[in-house]
Amino acid sequence: MKRILIIAGILIALGLLAYPKLEGISGSSNNTASNNSRNSPLSVDVYVVQPDTIEDNIFTTGTLLANEEVELASESSGLIEEIYLKEGQSVEKGELLIKINDSELRAQLNRADFRLNLAEDREKRQTQLLEKGGISQEEYDATLNEVNVLRAEVALIEAQIAKTEIRAPFSGKIGLKYVSDGSYITPSTRIATLQDIDPIKIDFSIPERYAAMVEVGNKVEFTVSGMPKTLTANVYAKEPRIDTETRSLQVRAKSPNTGGQLLPGAFADLELTLSTINNAMMVPSISLVPELQGQKVYVVENGTVQPKSVQTGLRNETKVQITEGVAAGDTVLTTGLLQVRPGMAVNIGNVETE
Repeated sequence: MKRILIIAGILIALGLLAYPKLEGISGSSNNTASNNSRNSPLSVDVYVVQPDTIEDNIFTTGTLLANEEVELASESSGLIEEIYLKEGQSVEKGELLIKINDSELRAQLNRADFRLNLAEDREKRQTQLLEKGGISQEEYDATLNEVNVLRAEVALIEAQIAKTEIRAPFSGKIGLKYVSDGSYITPSTRIATLQDIDPIKIDFSIPERYAAMVEVGNKVEFTVSGMPKTLTANVYAKEPRIDTETRSLQVRAKSPNTGGQLLPGAFADLELTLSTINNAMMVPSISLVPELQGQKVYVVENGTVQPKSVQTGLRNETKVQITEGVAAGDTVLTTGLLQVRPGMAVNIGNVETE
């Protein structure tokens, strides 16, 4: 038993002497693995810069307007004799819509015509007498003056009769009517509306800082509630002054409305294209790294990473324009931006080109 205890003690002593050497071997192995991990290339995703076409857009809201709109009204008072218009009907310019009773004016016109005819006959006879010396020039001038007065009276009555007819001032569509046959109307009576909605107008405003950039012909894309597709219009006019209260510029565009689906008064979300830039160098927004002097990106060159300071331009939802600092074909990092250092070797994983 004593011998067993002595042997066990010797074994324990040898184990204690061997432990520091084993620990040293293990530590050396761990350090080697750490160094190997530190020196191994970093795996990154990249984006290859390609020329692209981008648009400088601003977003705003607007209201649809009829191309032409008028409240139909009568120039004279009287009883409606006949209504020719129908609600929702399309009419042509000059088409008769409502006729007001004009029997009294017609009677006056007939009387004036009779008097005019009699005066014209007398003027013709006196012309012959004047040539023969049968009457004086003064008598002839009085008769001629009477003829001219009666002609003016006939023209006046005809103009009054014309006012008893309400005609379409332009081609368009009739709205709801508010009168009936036999109604007595005056110039203030509400009759109906007439609207030309093809094309449709769009009124909107933009901040004054963009005023100088808006030009006739600029493209406008817009959507309205209830219509899922995006429609297109073009700017055709703008106010020549800035609104001092809102510090904005009022702009107007036109869009085709052949089917009549767009209605005046509707609210519209608009995207106005101020300019189009061709061959723009775009990179993902995530590639930009802020620094004290501006911004930079990391570019892969010959398997290693190099930083490049850049100047930025327009932005969209996912990308930013680089106006200075990169060229077409450059490979820009999109991942590993916090781990990379200048000159570090990298392994390229996913490559994006769009």
